[in-house]
Amino acid sequence: MTLDTHNGVKVYTPTALKLYDWWVLNISNRYAWRCDTDKYLLPHFKNNLGDNHMDIGVGTGFYLKRALANINKIALTDLNINSLDYAKKNIVDDKLTYCLQHDIYHKFPNEFNSSFDSISLFYLLHCLPGTMEGKKKVIENISKILTEKGVLYGATILGADVEHNFFGNKLMSVYNKKGIFSNYSDSADALEKVLSCFFTMYLFIFKELSRYLPREIKNYKKSSIV
Repeated sequence: MTLDTHNGVKVYTPTALKLYDWWVLNISNRYAWRCDTDKYLLPHFKNNLGDNHMDIGVGTGFYLKRALANINKIALTDLNINSLDYAKKNIVDDKLTYCLQHDIYHKFPNEFNSSFDSISLFYLLHCLPGTMEGKKKVIENISKILTEKGVLYGATILGADVEHNFFGNKLMSVYNKKGIFSNYSDSADALEKVLSCFFTMYLFIFKELSRYLPREIKNYKKSSIV
């Protein structure tokens, strides 16, 4: 079955990107998902940066801009050319190694294999079409371009076995109907199962009801997911 990966990205027009940080990273994160950007997500982004980093699903480049002093080399990957153009404006040329328009359900170019010390995946998994089992292909493709000790990390919004508040449930309903989200069946257990197929160590941290709930640390290739 061919998945339509464009529904989750077509909303990111130049006009929408101007509002993205305010609506998603400020209003939605604070009141719907109860995961404050500056308190939780930005430190998570900065703390796991490696020397040669790739950001997948770049949005506006918010995290990159805030962490620029910590970045040595950075590659950008997104299916939406608007997001790539918007994000790369904040990165100096000597740090930007690649700006790749790419569908991550497909393999990366061979030249990328075993190249990156860290890869960030913030608020992308819940936008990808299909079930978590189907999204397994994405994690597999990403795992191949990490170095042996590379780190995959990020954040996603789960839809199954979690309790969203009224605002969160309303956004879940609207976004899933429009195809912006595809995460009603995404659960912590399903994500954990996918990660275990490709990594030798990971730390999984589950944010629910304004509390951080550390799950068991298992021996998978180092990967941290909020």
